[in-house]
Amino acid sequence: MKAVILSAGQGKRLLPLTEKIPKCALDVAGRPIVIWQIDTLLAAGVDEVVLVLGHCASEVEKLLVHYGNKVRCVFNPFHGVSDNLASCWVAREEMRGDFLLLNGDTLFEEAIVRKLMNSKAPITVTVDKKPAYDGDDMKVHLADSQLLSIGKTLSAEESDAEAIGMIQFVGNGAAIFRQALDEAVRGADALKQWYLTIINRIARSERVMTCCIQGMAWSEVDTPRDLKDAGHAVVSKTKVAKTN
Repeated sequence: MKAVILSAGQGKRLLPLTEKIPKCALDVAGRPIVIWQIDTLLAAGVDEVVLVLGHCASEVEKLLVHYGNKVRCVFNPFHGVSDNLASCWVAREEMRGDFLLLNGDTLFEEAIVRKLMNSKAPITVTVDKKPAYDGDDMKVHLADSQLLSIGKTLSAEESDAEAIGMIQFVGNGAAIFRQALDEAVRGADALKQWYLTIINRIARSERVMTCCIQGMAWSEVDTPRDLKDAGHAVVSKTKVAKTN
C-alpha cells in the first residue's frame, strides 16, 4: 500500500506562521504535522509515502532524510496558482496499484488507517458524523454506506457526514480516478478545483463507498486555533511507532 499526501499548499489562514514554511511543517506537540502523518501511516502498514510538495518544499525535504526510500517527494510547480486537483495530476503516475490519498493538514490515529485499509471497495472515502455541519465542512450525502454526492455546498438535509480528507483506491479504483483526473484537468477551471470534485463526478456512475470512523481521533489544521487544539484532540490519543 502506498500513501500520497497532498502537501503543496502554504496554508494562508495560518499566516504569518506559514510565511517561510508550509502548513505541513508546522509543529504539533513537538513534531511537524507531516512527521505525525508519515509515522502513523507506516505504523499502520503503509509501505511507502509520496509527498506532493510546493510552497517552501526544501523545508519539508529536510525533515525527511532519515526515512530513506520509504518516503519520496514530487513537486507541484503550479502550487501558487492552483488548488489540490493540480497536485493530484502532478502525482498521477504514483497513483497506480492500491493507494491512499490524503490531505497534508489532517492528523489521525493509526486505527483510522487500519480500518480504511480493510475496505475492499474500489474507492472508499473516510467520513465522520456529528450533529451538525458548517460551511467549511466537506459534506457527504449517503445511502447507507454508499456516497451519492460530496461538497461544501450540500444542504443540511443532504449532509449525512463529512469527509476527513483520506480516500483509499484499490483494484480498478486507481484507474477510474486517473481517467477522471485526466478529463478534469482539461477544463477551463481546473486550477481552481479540489480533487473531491472528481469523486463527486465518479459517484454519479460508479459505486463509491465510505468508511465511517465516528468516535476515532482526527483533526484538520486550517487555523491557529486548530493548530493549538490538534495536540490535545489527536496526538494525545494517537499511538505512533517511532520510525528510526
